[in-house]
Amino acid sequence: MARAKQIQERRAKSKAEAVPGDRVVASNRRARHDYEIIDTLECGIVLSGSEVKSLREGKAQIVDSYARIDDGELWLFQMHIPPWSYAVGYGSHEPDRKRKLLVHRHEIDRLHHKIRMEPLTLVPLRVYFKDGRAKVEVALAKGRQMQDRREALKKRDAEREIARSVRNNEKFA
Repeated sequence: MARAKQIQERRAKSKAEAVPGDRVVASNRRARHDYEIIDTLECGIVLSGSEVKSLREGKAQIVDSYARIDDGELWLFQMHIPPWSYAVGYGSHEPDRKRKLLVHRHEIDRLHHKIRMEPLTLVPLRVYFKDGRAKVEVALAKGRQMQDRREALKKRDAEREIARSVRNNEKFA
C-alpha cells in the first residue's frame, strides 16, 4: 500500500512540474503600438475540438482581429485558426468564423457602457493556455494618431536611455 502512495505522489509531483503556467499561442504586439491600452480583461473562448488542436500546435493569428458586443454577448471577429492537419470533412472548422468570448454579465455591461461613452474599441492582445484552457486577453483601447505614436516612441526611448545611464552610474560608482 505504501509503495502505491509513493508512486502516486511521484506522478503528481512530475505532473505539477510538467505543467507550465501560461503558454502563449499568439500575441498582437502591434496593438500596443497602434492603441493606448486602458484596461485588460481575461476571457474564455468557445472553440471546437479541431480549433483547440490547432492552438496547441501554436497556429493562430490575431493581428487583424477585434472584439465586439452583439446582443449582450462578447464576440471575437477575424481571428484566424487554420484547420488542424488531421481533421478532414466533418471534423474540421471554418478558420475565420466569429467566436464567442466567455465573460461575466457585469463585465460585459461595464465594457458596453465605456464603449458607448467614449470612442474606444476592444482589441485582443494575446491567446494563451491557462491550466489547460484557452484564454484570450482583450484590451479596452483608444486609437492613437500618428503624432501620438511618435511621441510614445520618443518617451520610451528616453526612458530606456535614463535606465541605461542609471545602470552605468551604479556599475562604475
